[in-house]
Amino acid sequence: MTSTNASLFRVDKFVVPAAVRETFLEGVRSIHQLIGAQPGCVQSHVLEQVGGPGEFNFVTIVEWADAQRMEAARQVITAHQEQAGIDVEAFRARYGIRADVAAYHKAPMQSA
Repeated sequence: MTSTNASLFRVDKFVVPAAVRETFLEGVRSIHQLIGAQPGCVQSHVLEQVGGPGEFNFVTIVEWADAQRMEAARQVITAHQEQAGIDVEAFRARYGIRADVAAYHKAPMQSA
């Protein structure tokens, strides 16, 4: 369990078919502009795979100052998507995009 004052990382991994790459990136750019404007967003990155055998060709990483700010931003983003008529699950299904999304905190590292 993580402390309520510790940074949290939202890491979303995607398998995106090449044919819908630009459509996917348009949506990600829009959401990440909104994310970057939210209080408590420390940093936000969108990464595209350029090598290696990994299955996910896109990864987004957002560092939040704490759990409360991450949750507040989630509510803002959800409201934005609802107002814009965006159904994330339907979008993914329509374009054959698979996602693995989760929140993480830094793992304790002990010296040997």
